[in-house]
Amino acid sequence: MKTMKPSLVLSTILLTLTILFLANIDGCHGKIVQFIFGDSLSDVGNNRYLTRSLAQASLPWYGIDFGNGLPNGRFSNGRTVADIIGDQTGLPRPPAFLDPSLSEDVILENGVNYASGGGGILNETGGLFIQRFSLNKQIELFQGTQELIKSKIGEDSAAKFFQEARYVVALGSNDFINNYLMPVYSDSWNYNDQTFIDYLMETLQGQLKLLHRSGARELMVFGLGPMGCIPLQRVLSTSGDCQDRTNKLALSFNKETSKLVNNLSAQLANASYKFGDAYDVVSDVISNPHKYGFNNSDSPCCSFGRIRPALTCVPASILCKDRSKYVFWDEYHPSDSANELIAKELIKKLGFVRVDQNNVPAPAPSIDGDVAPSPDD
Repeated sequence: MKTMKPSLVLSTILLTLTILFLANIDGCHGKIVQFIFGDSLSDVGNNRYLTRSLAQASLPWYGIDFGNGLPNGRFSNGRTVADIIGDQTGLPRPPAFLDPSLSEDVILENGVNYASGGGGILNETGGLFIQRFSLNKQIELFQGTQELIKSKIGEDSAAKFFQEARYVVALGSNDFINNYLMPVYSDSWNYNDQTFIDYLMETLQGQLKLLHRSGARELMVFGLGPMGCIPLQRVLSTSGDCQDRTNKLALSFNKETSKLVNNLSAQLANASYKFGDAYDVVSDVISNPHKYGFNNSDSPCCSFGRIRPALTCVPASILCKDRSKYVFWDEYHPSDSANELIAKELIKKLGFVRVDQNNVPAPAPSIDGDVAPSPDD
C-alpha cells in the first residue's frame, strides 16, 4: 500500500479546510431575514434604550401575553403585525437595533428592527416625545449595519445578503396624530390636508428610492388603519364617535402611497414593492366587532376605567377581563388578537408564501442593558 507524500497530505488537508471554510461563510449569509422600519406599531424594544424618550412601553402590563409576560418594548400585550407575518412566512423575528446582544452574526441570522415609537416619515414628527428614530434616522442606522456586514463577509456576499432580504416600512400615523393634527407643530399651519400628504409622498419617495439604492428589492409598505377610531381619537371627540377627518386623511394617505409604491415597483430595477392595506377589514372589525370574535372596539383593554384618556398602560392600570376580546390594547395600539387578524388579512391580500428555511419564531429579545446612539432630538 502506497503512502501519500507529506506535501500531498498537507495540500489535501488545506484544500479540505478551504472548502469547509467557504461553505461555512456561505451558510452564514444564505438565510433570508427581515429589516423593519417603523413606529410604535412595529417597535420591539428600541425606545427602551432611548432613556429620554417619552414614548415607552417599558412598564407592566405591556408584553403580558408575550414570552415571559414582562415588558419587552412592544406597545401591545403581545405580538406586532410584523412579528406575525414573519412567523407565518417562515422569517425570523429581527431584534431591536439597540438590543445589546446585536452583533454581525445575529444580524446575518435574524436581520434588524429599527422601528421606534413616536417616529414618522418626517423628521419633525413626534418631537414632543423628545427621543425617537425618524425614518431618515432608521435608514441611516441601516446603512451603518450594511458597513458592518460588508466588513464581516465582503462586499459581494453582503450585496447578495441585502438584496435577498425582506423589507417592511410601516410609518405614517404619527405624521398625522403626533404632528399635522396637533397645533403645537408648525406643519399644522404650514400645510392643508392635500399639501401635507404631497409633502409626505415626496419625502417617502426619496426614502424608498434610497432603500432601493441600498439593496432593498423585496419591500412592503404598510398602509394606515382608521386612525380616527383609535380610543384616544374617540375620547377627544365630543360625541365619542370616530373622527371623520382623521379617517379621511388615512384613506388619502393610503391612496397616494399605493400609487407611489406601484410606480416605484415598475420603475426601479428588480424591485418588488408592495402596498399592504388593511384599512377596510380593520374598519369592519371596529364597526362589527362580534362578527370577528371581539366584544369591544371603542375603548382600551388597559386603562384607568372611567378616567380617560389614559395615554399609556402602567402597573396601576385596570385590565379588561378577556384581552382576546378587545380590539385595542391601549389608547393608541391594537391588541395581539387584532394584530393577528390584520397580519392574516395582509398575508391573504398580498399572497405571501412561506420561505422554506426551517425557521421557528425567535424568542423575545433581550431587555438588559442601556445604550443609545444619537436619535432625533
